[in-house]
Amino acid sequence: SGLSSVALLVKRGRCKKVVVVAGAGISTASGIPDFRTPGTGLYANLEKYNVPYPEAIFNIDYFSNDPQPFFSLAKFLYPGGHRPNYIHYFIRMLHHKGLLLRVYTQNIDGLEKLCGIPDEKLVEAHGSFATASCHLCHTPYPSEEAKCAIMSDNVPTCSFCAATVKPDVVFFGEDLPQKYFLHTKDFPKADLLIIMGTSLKIEPFASLVNTVGSSVPRLLLNRHAVGPFERVPLRRRDHMELGDLAETIRRFAEFLGWNGEIEEMMKDREALSIPAPVSISPQKDQTFNLSRRSEEAEPDSETDSKSSASSNASK
Repeated sequence: SGLSSVALLVKRGRCKKVVVVAGAGISTASGIPDFRTPGTGLYANLEKYNVPYPEAIFNIDYFSNDPQPFFSLAKFLYPGGHRPNYIHYFIRMLHHKGLLLRVYTQNIDGLEKLCGIPDEKLVEAHGSFATASCHLCHTPYPSEEAKCAIMSDNVPTCSFCAATVKPDVVFFGEDLPQKYFLHTKDFPKADLLIIMGTSLKIEPFASLVNTVGSSVPRLLLNRHAVGPFERVPLRRRDHMELGDLAETIRRFAEFLGWNGEIEEMMKDREALSIPAPVSISPQKDQTFNLSRRSEEAEPDSETDSKSSASSNASK
């Protein structure tokens, strides 16, 4: 299988600069919600604002005119209420083994950082809630004050220009963070690319997978074939393992002989008092994604994934 073939390359020391491209499919096992799904608590909460379509709340022009729908959603999106899952720790184990060059995530849930992946190994391509600033003049704003205001149903405003402050999550119409452009150096260096939990439909993020060398193995771990993996035949060094992502990652870890170490890593991290999951909807079986684009809402992805908000995609 693709998993065993790639695992053998890793064990033989052939892959020492691994780049991971991740979407919200890696976070479904953590119980993170999809605000687009009718019938969920978050979707119902947005309906009262008469939002033209769910993704509009991440449009910077829409936000400028009416920030309240986003802030209503942001109350549920702030990190801290969910635990990283086995998939996140698998990525951290790549770092622990000295194999991780970088992980590029589309997610804004903060779970990569929460599981212990160091900041220098992480590119949050769509920003995060860790900082906040004025959406107009970009003056920094204390992130805790922004969070307190949002949690209290207040709209934080800039002390300099009086415009609305928002967490530094990338919206449609905004540029990607500067750190994203590390890809121009990372991908040409990579000797293994692992793609997981994303449908690779929104640019420029989707094209990253085509920037590794033609001789570099690419491994897709997803519910369905996406992007260049939809074309038959596959590139000679491409491998694909389709199905439930959490189960696939566990099998990959078993091929690598890492399962026990990952389980121990999870236990050790849990002992550091990572907060327990919180219920944000009366529906017990509800699953969510801290993603915001319809590209990942389509059924051909591992799950709905937060999509790219680059200026290239939005202009």
